[in-house]
Amino acid sequence: MTRAKFILMSKTEQLGYTYKDGKSIPQVNVTLRFSAVTSGSDENKAFFASTPSGELNLNLVNKEHADKFELMKEYYLDISSMEEEQAIIDDIPF
Repeated sequence: MTRAKFILMSKTEQLGYTYKDGKSIPQVNVTLRFSAVTSGSDENKAFFASTPSGELNLNLVNKEHADKFELMKEYYLDISSMEEEQAIIDDIPF
């Protein structure tokens, strides 16, 4: 697994549509734009040394979920391959 650290730089709401039973239904879509951290703490400086730049854009159709993200708040992004995650899941006794 690789860990990166990002900060939420912008949060934009726009009108979108979903379709149900052949009808167009308006909904709020939210775009979140994250940038890699560059400073502000010793931890951020360490992340910057490994990942000096980066951007992540997420488009969410669930406004309630998008509301959990706060502007200028820092977030970890954990990246692992599907094979790594499957190995972890396979070890969980169900």
